[in-house]
Amino acid sequence: MPAERRSRQESRAVLILGGTQEAADLAARLVEDAPQWRIVTSLAGRTQAPRPLPGQVRSGGFGGAEGLARYLADNAISALVDATHPFATQMSANAAAAAAETATPLYRLCRPPWQPRSEDKWQIVDSLQAAAARLPEASTAFLALGHQHIGAFARRRDCRFVLRMIDPPAAPLPFDATLVLGRPGLSPDAEADTLAAHGVTHLVCRNSGGRIGWSKLEAARRLGLAVIMLARPPEPAAAHFDDVETVVAALIAADC
Repeated sequence: MPAERRSRQESRAVLILGGTQEAADLAARLVEDAPQWRIVTSLAGRTQAPRPLPGQVRSGGFGGAEGLARYLADNAISALVDATHPFATQMSANAAAAAAETATPLYRLCRPPWQPRSEDKWQIVDSLQAAAARLPEASTAFLALGHQHIGAFARRRDCRFVLRMIDPPAAPLPFDATLVLGRPGLSPDAEADTLAAHGVTHLVCRNSGGRIGWSKLEAARRLGLAVIMLARPPEPAAAHFDDVETVVAALIAADC
C-alpha cells in the first residue's frame, strides 16, 4: 500500500449513528479489525442505562442536519455510518444531508425487513393512524412501538392496550394501559407467555427486522394472533448494506 494511502487509513475516524444492535456489533468489529481508527458511536440518549459500547460514545442530538455537518467537519470524520432504526426517518434524512454537505462518504447499515409466512395473519398498513383504525372493537392490543409512537391509539377507548418499555415513561401515557417493563423476550416461548398472560388478541408493530424482534412474531403465529404491521418508510439514497460484515469490508477497502 502506498505511504500516502496507508497514512489516510491509519488516521481514519468513523462516526456510527447508533441505537441498534447492528450499530453495537459494527463498533465492536471495527475496534477489533481496525484498532488504529477512531470509532465513535452516537446515541440519541433516550435509554437511561444503555449497554456499554466499544470505542468512543457520545449521547444526545446534533441539532439537525446542520449540527451533524458541523460535527463531521470539526471532528475530521472520514466516514459516516447510518445504523439507526429503520423507522428513524428524520435522523437518516439528516445524515444524508450532512454527508452531502461535507462530502463525507455515507454508508447505510439496515437489517432486512421481516417477511410473512403462509400461516401468518399480517395486515400491512402505512401509518400509525391506519394501524389504530384496523383494531376491532373490544380487542386487546400489544403495542410493540415505543412510547413516542402510541399517540394515534388514544382515541380507541373501546380497546385495551398493553405496552412494553425498557424504562418507565417520563410523562403520563396518553391513555390507560397495562405497562410491562423490560426488553423484548429472547425466545418465542417467553414472548408467547407474555402475550397469553395479558389476553392479547392483536400485535401491533413496525417492520423493524432483526433476530430479537422476530420472537414476538413467532409467538403471535403460535397463538394464532392477528398482526398489524407498519410498513417501512422509503430509504434515503446511500450505499446500502444488510449486515455488519459487508459494511466492515467496504469501510476497510475505502480509500478515504
